[in-house]
Amino acid sequence: QVQLVESGGGLVQAGGSLELSCAASGDTFSRYSMGWFRQAPGKEREFVAAISESGCTRYYADSAKGRFTISRDNAKNTVFLQMNNLKHEDTAVYHCAARAGGIPTNGRYDFWGQGTLDSVAS
Repeated sequence: QVQLVESGGGLVQAGGSLELSCAASGDTFSRYSMGWFRQAPGKEREFVAAISESGCTRYYADSAKGRFTISRDNAKNTVFLQMNNLKHEDTAVYHCAARAGGIPTNGRYDFWGQGTLDSVAS
């Protein structure tokens, strides 16, 4: 079992930046691949980024490429999502997720955080 707590969300202007963090506890963090997902009002949840246990492998949704960076610090049991050049359409509740082992091929994760709201003004 792992517990995930996101933080860092807030209200920003278009073109601004936010860094989200997700602190994990309850198990060995380095055993888990991590992902970030988001759900905008009226839309389905979508994949944003994923990172392998070691941090050596990363994947991004097309909407995130070139603007967002996922990283992790296993010594601090934390995964980050640096978001730059934010757009209004990035407004969503962002969730981090964990899976024991590598990045899941089917997109399923075992544990989820409660989410943090990123609101980008138009």
